[in-house]
Amino acid sequence: MKHHFLLLAAAVCMSSGMQTNAEEPHKCCGGQNPNHTCMKDNPFVKPYSDPFEIPPFESIKISDYMPAINLGIKKQKAEIEAIATNQEAPTFENTILAMEESGQLLDRVMRVLMSLNETNSSPELEAVTEEAMPLYSLHQDGIMMDARLFDRVKALYDNRDKAGYDVAQRRAIEQSYKDFTRNGALLNAADQETLKQINAKLTDLYLKFNKNLLNATNAFEIVVDNENQLAGLPSSSVAQAADDARSRGLDGKWVFTLHAPSRLPLLQYADNRDLRRKMYEGYTNLAFDGEYNNQPVINEIVKTRAAKARLLGFKDYASYMTDNVMAKTPEAAENLLMQIWTPAVKRVHEEVAEMQALADREGAGITIEPWDYYYYAEKVRRDKYALDEDEVRAYFPLENVREGIFAMAKTLYGINFKELPDAPKYHPEVKVYDVTDNDGNHVAVFMTDYFPRASKRQGAWMEELKGSWTNEDGTSSRPVVYNVGNFSRPTGDTPALLTLDEVETMFHEFGHGLHGMLSRAKYRSQSGTNVDRDFVELPSQIHEHWALEPELLRQYARHYRTGEVIPDSLVRKLQAASTHNQGFATTELAGAALLDLQWGKYNPAEGEDIDVQAFERNVASSLGMPSQVQFRYRSPYFKHIFGSDGYASGYYTYLWAEVLDTDGFELFAEKGIFDPATAKAFKENVLEMGGSRDPMELYVTFRGHEPSVDALLRNRGLIDDKKPGHLPEPAGK
Repeated sequence: MKHHFLLLAAAVCMSSGMQTNAEEPHKCCGGQNPNHTCMKDNPFVKPYSDPFEIPPFESIKISDYMPAINLGIKKQKAEIEAIATNQEAPTFENTILAMEESGQLLDRVMRVLMSLNETNSSPELEAVTEEAMPLYSLHQDGIMMDARLFDRVKALYDNRDKAGYDVAQRRAIEQSYKDFTRNGALLNAADQETLKQINAKLTDLYLKFNKNLLNATNAFEIVVDNENQLAGLPSSSVAQAADDARSRGLDGKWVFTLHAPSRLPLLQYADNRDLRRKMYEGYTNLAFDGEYNNQPVINEIVKTRAAKARLLGFKDYASYMTDNVMAKTPEAAENLLMQIWTPAVKRVHEEVAEMQALADREGAGITIEPWDYYYYAEKVRRDKYALDEDEVRAYFPLENVREGIFAMAKTLYGINFKELPDAPKYHPEVKVYDVTDNDGNHVAVFMTDYFPRASKRQGAWMEELKGSWTNEDGTSSRPVVYNVGNFSRPTGDTPALLTLDEVETMFHEFGHGLHGMLSRAKYRSQSGTNVDRDFVELPSQIHEHWALEPELLRQYARHYRTGEVIPDSLVRKLQAASTHNQGFATTELAGAALLDLQWGKYNPAEGEDIDVQAFERNVASSLGMPSQVQFRYRSPYFKHIFGSDGYASGYYTYLWAEVLDTDGFELFAEKGIFDPATAKAFKENVLEMGGSRDPMELYVTFRGHEPSVDALLRNRGLIDDKKPGHLPEPAGK
């Protein structure tokens, strides 16, 4: 998943009367304000000394954030005021470009704060975030509701057909105009004040949702004190559980948590059905009640979002969110999802029948329940394909997989990775790389952070500590990009051995990273992953296809003990099993996307107390969801849609983009997975262009036609039909 902290505050004005330390530095330096560091020593307010502009993490103190944020807000307010009061006629340079270049100090400190709050948080950092985000949100509201700024943007927008702008400039003007109108520029003063209050409330609610989720995740554990209960589990999972127990002072026992490297192997391999049920119910009831109950938070988020949509002239929040992306309407997104849903559910019933038959043959005396799905799906896979994932993992040590993603990037795009062991890093497990082209030119900094810890949220994502753009003199300022994961840790003398899902996730997030690293878009607002939300997953998902391609596997998949290259016989099994369990995988994903859209379309009655569980049951019932399958994320831990507005009414984008990526990869499959001409076309028309052109135009320029929905269904093994289909209108129109 791609995480954008800037999306938390789509609109802004400085609220508080707080003075910044920059206004009276002598007080701070003189010790009269011991809670804040002296501004002249604040690492955020001066250029970073690292040649690649990596933040000096080792020098940043908790007390540095708020003074730098307050100063950043003050400086940007002055910059915005200068733009708004400029007596010269509006031009692209003195309005659009000037706004893009404002607020660099604030951007720098907020990127670090939000990145660390997700990856290496602490109670102190959470407190700073809770103080900073309302200020940041209100500040952004002030900018987006400034009538003087909007008048300048509107003048450019109204004249966009006559002024001779290039494609990127025109698109930047149109997007800026739309951003202003979507964030209240056309509202009267009273309604703008209401919108500011709504945005501030949503910011607080998102912070509360995320804090509850992190705390609820860390609070859950299953302690096992009888080794017999661990039958069926891989030795690596048992060893990890023992390590987790020791770290909690429970020597001689085993602890399982909700983090994926602990949760998923238990569900997939544990013979003890009660243990599987306990883990399943612990996960699917996460943050549903108790001290960290997110149901009341969801109530408030849904009501507040509905009020925001109405205020801005939309019938519901889903319409507001999809208006700004390729889909254009929630109906178009639902149309796509239902084309996928129907064959996926059909396949689920076939999968359950296979599992039930196997359980009956074994004399299990059970009816397949949701907590049995992973376990019996694995049994069916072994039975049908003689494929043992524990055997497979031996060929995927994390370091080898990292070599694989680097080898893919070098062959496709001509870039190289050199570790920088002495570079600044926010945690000892982070690795930092200098990325260069074949001529030795610096392309980007790439950082990886792959293991779970209590201070890191669940999941996997990509973000930037610095974006990219073209300077006035024509030189390119290059990005600092990082990938985060929660993959299986090393245990004892065994290195981190990744599951197939973790391998694909590493390739996925690296695809996002390539989108950021290779960007050559001129403007900050269009660089890298600053694209339509339902286009951003194309670069990530298309690169998943290389993970299990035999030509690349032979370069990186080597046994962690013997160094033996993965044998062809095992590769053939992987290929044969590639569509195994895709009914389940597709149904839980499409179901979550449809649940998300229903939340976005819901307009609660005034004073209504929303029953979150009943809402979910009604959606599942209306869809005919099989009883053995749950939404990939239930609402109280659906961070994508309730932890910010980044993927709200937009979780469908994973499947929307999969239509693009599967259709696009068919060209690579036809021409050769490392075909230089195809790789060059993808790099130049997708990865380098960012959001500087319409996304469907970019795709068609690369592929030669609009994408076929059937490519996704073929890739997931849900149809054999070759009849072409296309994304539902009005995609890309």
